[in-house]
Amino acid sequence: MNRYQNIPKIKINGILVYKTSRYPEVPLSENDIYVYTTQGDRFDVLAQQYYKDSSLWWVISIANTGNAGAGTLTGLPQSTLVIPEGIQIRIPSNYTSIIEDFKTINK
Repeated sequence: MNRYQNIPKIKINGILVYKTSRYPEVPLSENDIYVYTTQGDRFDVLAQQYYKDSSLWWVISIANTGNAGAGTLTGLPQSTLVIPEGIQIRIPSNYTSIIEDFKTINK
């Protein structure tokens, strides 16, 4: 899923740009998966491993940043795919509801 496919575009000085994306809170679930990162782990690789779709890297990223709301574990910056080695991160189990929330708040 391309996270930009449902984001409206606007023109600024004749240039077409995306409006700012807003991300949903990622609630904790008893079915969430917790993993310790190893060297070379990246959000896109983990998304491919757990969701079978590397483009869903942002779901794991927001679940582990200061923007995630409930369940923030690491405070990782969302501006990178690379994850430091040896920290515990959360892989949200119900990513489909997170995607639906994202689409809803960015209509």
